[in-house]
Amino acid sequence: MARVAPVLQEDRVELSAEEQKQAQARSLKLLRSVLRPLKKQLILTLVLVVVSVGLTTALPLLLSYGIDNTITPLMEGHSGPVTLVVALYFAAAVLAGLTLYANVVLTTKVSQRALFDLRKRMFGHAQRLSVQFHETYTSGRVVSRLTSDLETLKSFLDSGLSQLASTLLSMVFTVAALVLLDWRAGVGLLVAAVPIYFLTRWFRKHSALAYRAQRVVNAQLIGRFVETFTGIRAVKAFRYEPQARSAYGNIAEDFRVKVMDSIKVNGIFMPSLTAIGNVFLGTVMIIGGYAVLGGSMQVGTLLALAIYANRVFEPVMALSDFYNLFQSAVSALEKVSSFLEEEPSVAEPEHPVTREGKPSGDVLFDNVSFSYLPGRPALHPLDLHVPAGQQVALVGKTGAGKSTVAKLIARFYDVSSGRLLLDGVDIRDLSDEQLRREVVMITQEAFLFSGSVADNIRLARPSASDEEVIAAARSVGAHDFIMNLPSGYETNLAKRGGRVSAGQRQLISFARAFLVNPSVLILDEATASLDIPTERLVQRGLARLLQGRTSFVIAHRLSTVLDSDRVLVVSEGRMIEDGAPSALITAGGVFAEMVDSWNETMAVEE
Repeated sequence: MARVAPVLQEDRVELSAEEQKQAQARSLKLLRSVLRPLKKQLILTLVLVVVSVGLTTALPLLLSYGIDNTITPLMEGHSGPVTLVVALYFAAAVLAGLTLYANVVLTTKVSQRALFDLRKRMFGHAQRLSVQFHETYTSGRVVSRLTSDLETLKSFLDSGLSQLASTLLSMVFTVAALVLLDWRAGVGLLVAAVPIYFLTRWFRKHSALAYRAQRVVNAQLIGRFVETFTGIRAVKAFRYEPQARSAYGNIAEDFRVKVMDSIKVNGIFMPSLTAIGNVFLGTVMIIGGYAVLGGSMQVGTLLALAIYANRVFEPVMALSDFYNLFQSAVSALEKVSSFLEEEPSVAEPEHPVTREGKPSGDVLFDNVSFSYLPGRPALHPLDLHVPAGQQVALVGKTGAGKSTVAKLIARFYDVSSGRLLLDGVDIRDLSDEQLRREVVMITQEAFLFSGSVADNIRLARPSASDEEVIAAARSVGAHDFIMNLPSGYETNLAKRGGRVSAGQRQLISFARAFLVNPSVLILDEATASLDIPTERLVQRGLARLLQGRTSFVIAHRLSTVLDSDRVLVVSEGRMIEDGAPSALITAGGVFAEMVDSWNETMAVEE
């Protein structure tokens, strides 16, 4: 049954006012939770910022005082005042530099600690989320959350927070110094603040939209890249390279346009701010120059005013740079917080049932139905009892609902209605750890991880001894080919098991399942990708694996199901036939037709 991926909030550039409010609240909550354990270090960084900015702001005042009050005594032969001012100036400059250095180091430590916590939290959360989430939320988006978005947050935490504190304090201290030196400069600054206010409001609105659009397309770009190279075999097999390049190029072009949009917003804001600053500086210099000529202001004071007038707009410009970084960080934080807010559709029970003794594997569907999408049932109400130890084959056309049954037993999805019982207990009442010990699902892919053969076999039981690993491999017929590998069980497999054949990968996955020793085993097209000779080889290992367990075998090749105790024929989410293979063949129904078609196909191949 087809599933339609939902339109996620992060895929949209514009959000409603309520959605924006919720996203901001969620993002701030996440930021607080990450920074709360680092509260003491953050306070210390703030203290260092205050000291550094205070000393830097004091330097022009010391310079003004030195020019106005130490030159005359120096000309009269008294060097004490100028020596004191020079010493104070030098000490303040050095101390300001040292505190700035200490702040940078401490801020980086805080940033790295916060990101370390966030990375672990996101990776762990991604693992806890249900299969349904990962089937609809593309892997490219997950990669984008864990890489691009976290890198943006790193830039913000590394310098953004300290930059914000430093910029705001610098503005306050500089304005205070200006007003103290000459009240007329304060009035001029107040007049200049009016156009700055409206300009900043315009910038905030348009840059927010521009940066959100940029982040959305960036995630799409990463998603397309990951998707293309995950499916590179299909791309090359069907000569899809031109279309793939075109699709990636279209998204890359869209990303370029979005970046240019954000640059255009900055291109209007920064020159306008610079022009206002130059007008203000010129005004201060004209008024101060006349004051010096008239004798109401000293030269040192005019110099300090010029320095402060030039500096007062630097924090505003720095704030615009910070705001660019802040917008990117907010957008990234929204996506990360949205990802972390996702709840598993298959939740752990609050009070899980604990079993005593070894489970038998009795499976009961009690009026079970299921839908991937509301109003579109993938499985109609089903009552089915599979006694412990019975081998059941599920057959039917593609999309009939076979894999849906398997996923419900493995609890990759929860039933929409009814109950699914395992040894008399609703599987929703079993902890995930307990369920994974009792039910194991082997798929067509037989995924192997980078690492040794032994590590891949003991995947579900990391504590298993070497002897247990070897015994599991022997049981499914994998030991001989493993010993022929360059380093035997310690052979390092390439990415996704590229150093072994498809049949060998499947045998390793069988050994992995044997080591877990489940009571219920599900095989979802486990041999579909194998050729017939290899399948026959794997079948011997499969027979050993199935022995004594309740099993559900899904296969299109009837050779893998004819030895089953029972066959269930599935069609459009309903069980239309149920019985022993021989009985169904004799009855002459759908299964009998499938067997006849299979025999005809085999006759033609021979």
